[in-house]
Amino acid sequence: MKKILVANRGEIALRIMKTARAMGLQVVAIYSEADRNAPHVRFADEAICVGPPPSSQSYLLGDKIISIAKELGVDGIHPGYGFLSENANFAKAVTDAGITFIGPSPAAIEVMGSKLAAKDAVKDYGIPMVPGVDEAIDDIPEAKKIAAEIGYPILIKASAGGGGKGMRIVENEAEFESQMNRAISEAVSAFGDGAVFIEKYIGSPRHIEIQILADQHGNTVHLFERECSIQRRHQKVVEEAPSAVLTPAIRKAMGEAAIKVAEACDYIGAGTVEFLLDENLNFYFLEMNTRLQVEHPVTELITGLDLVEQQILVARGEKLAFRQEDLQINGHALELRVYAEDPMDNFLPSIGTLSRYRAPEGEGIRLDSGYEEGMEIPIHYDPMIAKLVTYAPSRAAAIQKMKQAIEEFELEGIASTLPFGQFVLNHEAFTSGQFDTHFVKHYFQPENIKQDQQVEAEIAAKLAINLLDVEQKKLKVPVLSTATWRENR
Repeated sequence: MKKILVANRGEIALRIMKTARAMGLQVVAIYSEADRNAPHVRFADEAICVGPPPSSQSYLLGDKIISIAKELGVDGIHPGYGFLSENANFAKAVTDAGITFIGPSPAAIEVMGSKLAAKDAVKDYGIPMVPGVDEAIDDIPEAKKIAAEIGYPILIKASAGGGGKGMRIVENEAEFESQMNRAISEAVSAFGDGAVFIEKYIGSPRHIEIQILADQHGNTVHLFERECSIQRRHQKVVEEAPSAVLTPAIRKAMGEAAIKVAEACDYIGAGTVEFLLDENLNFYFLEMNTRLQVEHPVTELITGLDLVEQQILVARGEKLAFRQEDLQINGHALELRVYAEDPMDNFLPSIGTLSRYRAPEGEGIRLDSGYEEGMEIPIHYDPMIAKLVTYAPSRAAAIQKMKQAIEEFELEGIASTLPFGQFVLNHEAFTSGQFDTHFVKHYFQPENIKQDQQVEAEIAAKLAINLLDVEQKKLKVPVLSTATWRENR
């Protein structure tokens, strides 16, 4: 493999290209008309425009991307995350074109792309599952009967779902029918698939995921866990590794379960197995993401491994250079997703120009970004601007470093999640480790940020007044009378 095409944009495209270039590979970028001047386009050895700004007319054109790859003599295609990364048909088309897909097999993507198929694939491996049904259901009377057996509250979930779409919590039988109809409608609208299933609703869950790596020679390892419970609208905002609550025994059990999930679908490459953890530290299999995760940097920092490099090495047919017993957790890492969203207005997208964009720097601070000062945030794509990551020997030190990094991050022109990140890091529920996926619902109100900003402004004003007073005293010139001056002559 000498040349790879990155079928993505923004920070993840640039991040993949940097590793590929460091490995001596040539890199090809694709871009939409909206991304013509983006950093990942300038960084690449070659760059080809694939269409207008809408992703349906550019980044999702699998056939066109493969055609470009063939014309340019590309050996491998890395899909990044989002867009075509979990599209089994695209992975198969890449492979059929004689190009290496830097990711799992189409079969593994297809199986794990459906929550129902994934449950069916792993059911014989002794992996803990949330109580519920493992098949699609559309018969409402039968569904009500199952819900009563499981016990309310229950969760109706779209089989092909993600990001909270096609998901409904049902507290009692009276609201079951209306919520099920809404879940099916959302699932059809979002995924073109109305299949839903039912499972017990875990009231205070934590979202814990295990990173796995598997080569083509039967070797599979896990790279420990990531805590991803700080979310808004079922989308992660703050992640960390390791989790503050897992014991070594639970970590080992979850890691072994994740490896079994990977083996259940003959997985190859980097993947993530997601679990729910209840208040008693019981864990349950949720799903598998068959791609690189947004939050992969925290795993890289605590293990010392470059996951993109490992993906490429595995795709080239190389064996993993380490065994499970060679891996250990070193230090603690945090990641804040810097979204162009306004936490003061229900996290709605904030579109505009980055009039000022100066990232923090220093030891233990990493920024994965796809933007520069003066660039516009387009409305066509995910609103994530960058990933701010900190690393330190301990969790407390990593939190303090992140708080400092947020303060030093100069970002103007749009609203962002930086103030929300500061709120999270200062909250006792987070610092104590006693939080779950309902953190935003339980603790966050826009007024919280307003109060924090007001306090900061008052402190800054007092410091300015004190500084001015000190400087005036330093510069004060003694007043001498004319008579004294004459006497001193």
